[in-house]
Amino acid sequence: MTIKKRRYIKLWLVPFVAVIFWAFEAGFNHDLSAGNEETYKGLKLFSDVIELIEKNYVDPVDTKELIEKAINGMVFGLDPHSSLLPPEAFEELRIDTHGEFGGIGIVISMEKKVLTVISPIEGTPAYKAGIEAGDIIIKIDGKSTKDMMLWEAVKIMRGPKGSEVVITIVRKGLSEPVDFKLIRDIIPIESVRSMVLKSGYGYIRITNFQDNTTSDLELALKELESGDVPLKGLVIDLRNNPGGLLNQAIDVSDLFIEKGEIVSIKGRLKTHTKIFNAHKNKIKHNYPIVILINGGSASASEIVAGALQDHKKALILGTTSFGKGSVQTVETLRDGYGLKYTIARYYTPNGRSIQAQGIVPDIEVKYKIINNEDADEGMMKEKDLKNHLEAEPELIDIMETESEEQKDEKKEPIMHLLETRHMPIKIKELQSDNQVMRALEILTSYEIFKSM
Repeated sequence: MTIKKRRYIKLWLVPFVAVIFWAFEAGFNHDLSAGNEETYKGLKLFSDVIELIEKNYVDPVDTKELIEKAINGMVFGLDPHSSLLPPEAFEELRIDTHGEFGGIGIVISMEKKVLTVISPIEGTPAYKAGIEAGDIIIKIDGKSTKDMMLWEAVKIMRGPKGSEVVITIVRKGLSEPVDFKLIRDIIPIESVRSMVLKSGYGYIRITNFQDNTTSDLELALKELESGDVPLKGLVIDLRNNPGGLLNQAIDVSDLFIEKGEIVSIKGRLKTHTKIFNAHKNKIKHNYPIVILINGGSASASEIVAGALQDHKKALILGTTSFGKGSVQTVETLRDGYGLKYTIARYYTPNGRSIQAQGIVPDIEVKYKIINNEDADEGMMKEKDLKNHLEAEPELIDIMETESEEQKDEKKEPIMHLLETRHMPIKIKELQSDNQVMRALEILTSYEIFKSM
């Protein structure tokens, strides 16, 4: 029997962020080959097991639920990104494609069968409450997440604006689980932010790849390039970017690459193989670029980093990326069900598969916070000398007051990388970010050497 249905090809990290890549109509024959004796025997064995459990199990069983779990076990056993989508999950996926939804605002993934926070989204209830990347969600509204499917967790955490949900997390460094009571809100997603780091040097943060990411990036570039001082260098921050739309990752890469391959997708079938190439740009961006990545940079963001790295259009700085290099398709089944499964891997222009390996930076720089003491570099100052002279007596009180203010500033918690990643950009926070400052140093050094 041939069923006509819609197929969605995706680079899939988490269904909590919309990540549809392209759709096309196709026919597919779901009939089993009559000559496939092994398949027939397997299905007969499966049927025998179901019948025995229905008749003899100690408690009554729901046959539909048993079959769903059996299929999920089969598909999920292939890889962590494949699963059966019951009608409710399929509907949740469609909601994801709209760009906003009622929820708490976290990007999640199933890591080693554990529900894990990839990152909170700026300005959302989860972000404001202090949810962090790496947090493990063990309960939602008191219900254990053990053996819970990803879509189930998403469905429970979603809900109308103003409604309440309680999530319980385990966090490294905390001795006990912590409950977070969150009030759901409409979750908007703003993917591009920018500012001037220093005269002639720009900074652009891309938090994910949505429908308007490329157009928003073009506007940000236009604003930076139209300043009083010509743009001499650019920092593109892809840290903790979980991915998104394939076409947007390609279009963003295409802004900086004039010709050649951007990314290729290769599957077992010819129909699952495709090469995406760059096009000549009307506007040239002829200045050095440093791209920042880390372990939270995944999927579409790895495509951009890998493409610009292979084409020598950008220097990659930071730590190795997530390593999500597979492509999933979502096929519509009967009765509202969907099947999400992996059909291909994607490769950088030089033919690298980053699956489970990630993009390795050209310069490895681990994140740390720069404070005033770091700026001093441990050098001895006058005040460190034995028997040093004090300031003029009448100025001592003023200096002591200033010192107390400085101490208060130091007491203020300096934003963790993930928090600064998901909030409006502030120059002070960027200046305390060693990876951003290292990128700026490289760009300014390049300009100096170029003029020598």
